[in-house]
Amino acid sequence: MGRSEPLRRLLLAGALLLPLGATAQERSPGAPHGSVVMQGLDKVTARISTFELELDRPYDFGSLQLVLRACWKTPPEEPPESAAFLEIDEVDPDSPRERLFTGWMFASSPAISALEHGIYDVWVMECQNRL
Repeated sequence: MGRSEPLRRLLLAGALLLPLGATAQERSPGAPHGSVVMQGLDKVTARISTFELELDRPYDFGSLQLVLRACWKTPPEEPPESAAFLEIDEVDPDSPRERLFTGWMFASSPAISALEHGIYDVWVMECQNRL
């Protein structure tokens, strides 16, 4: 178990158990944020792109469509961590939409919960406070 594993568990538990009407003080161990900065790699062109996703708004990156459902960031007094809950689909006009990934991605450990795709890699950089 890595040193940040307990933090990941707390973030996940907080996201699942947070009451909808919670105040900022009740949002421990972090606070929700309204957007996330991500980077994506197109392995064919070797081009890295930086983009921002807003909550519940689809974003197209190549043939992928990403939707941010939640983003949590630890308070400043804790070790830095951003975690984003994402849904990622492959969108091809000639075939049905295919869900490739649903889950949490962590900025500090992108390999723990990563999208596995032959052409694209995407990873979380940081949650942004846009609420």
